[in-house]
Amino acid sequence: MTDPSKGLAIVTGAGTGLGQAMAVELVRKGVPVAGFGRRPDALAETARMAGPGFHAFTVDVSSTQEVATVVDRLAREIAPVTILINNAAVYPRCDFLDETPESFMHSVAINLGGMVNCSHAALKQMVQAGRGRILNVSTFADLSPLPASSAYAVSKGAARIFTRALLADVGDRFPDIVINDWMPGMLATDMGIAHGLSPQVAARWGVELALWNDVSLNGTIWEQDTELLPPQSLKGRIRDRLIMRSRKPRRLGAGHPG
Repeated sequence: MTDPSKGLAIVTGAGTGLGQAMAVELVRKGVPVAGFGRRPDALAETARMAGPGFHAFTVDVSSTQEVATVVDRLAREIAPVTILINNAAVYPRCDFLDETPESFMHSVAINLGGMVNCSHAALKQMVQAGRGRILNVSTFADLSPLPASSAYAVSKGAARIFTRALLADVGDRFPDIVINDWMPGMLATDMGIAHGLSPQVAARWGVELALWNDVSLNGTIWEQDTELLPPQSLKGRIRDRLIMRSRKPRRLGAGHPG
């Protein structure tokens, strides 16, 4: 396969936390990055940390027009988009009774709508090239929502459905556009917990996964550095045992990514 790193990577939410750490790690590996964020001062700090391979763009990912305009500009002025890391998200920690429908849908517009807007714009370039890589930063928050997290749980849960829906539409025609979900776990960031995992550690896994351009990754879900295997039926488990075949989850750090 053609290496998707031979182009430009978009990282959304690149001003702080995990997005910042992933942008810095990508540049360290020689991949130019367009970092999207809403705060110019935060993006300037990422640029200082990353160096000349980082290009800052003040973008509201919930705005379809802003995203489309900037992504079109990237292809003209820097390079075609070959990697998209949908990382931007908000977690307002607000009880549903204290929310308004407008504040609830604002979170949805960023967490889900931003993923839709960026994927749609980037896919236009990836489809023309016949290759690309989309990594959706995901969570299991929808399976067991915490109190005061309804907007986050709904929007991030829907984002995993969006990954599957994307593959249903483009997977057969463009198998070399590799799309999957990655859950970095609880991080020591403003959206995470104080004693969580360092975003720099998680970023190394996420970047390795984003640079791993293998069609077998389509539709897979990863948690931190480990692939989560899909549930298997009793019939499938019996068959595998009879033919002495066992499915083992893949791990990052095994030297497979190009």
